[in-house]
Amino acid sequence: MILLIDNYDSFSYNLYQYLGTLTDEIRVIRNDAMTVAEVAALAPSHIILSPGPGRPEDAGIIIETVQKLGGRIPILGVCLGHQAICAAYGAKIIHAKQLMHGKQS
Repeated sequence: MILLIDNYDSFSYNLYQYLGTLTDEIRVIRNDAMTVAEVAALAPSHIILSPGPGRPEDAGIIIETVQKLGGRIPILGVCLGHQAICAAYGAKIIHAKQLMHGKQS
């Protein structure tokens, strides 16, 4: 089962829809709906951390999930989810001087 952790972002369901073309075994939870121990007990084959608003440290269990499960379960992060993976391994997440959405940087 692929576990998609939703960081309160509507794009999560675009990811869900795409994953549905690959497998029927997908579960979606919000980032504050379970503990990391409960996530581990689900025994997902993969974890996807969705985009979302805000900063990784304010997004529920996502950093702790990476820290505790990242060595055992493949994890993909998209946008905020990617930032959470970086933060879990010690990266400093800072604001960009200029937003570059949709532009080459």
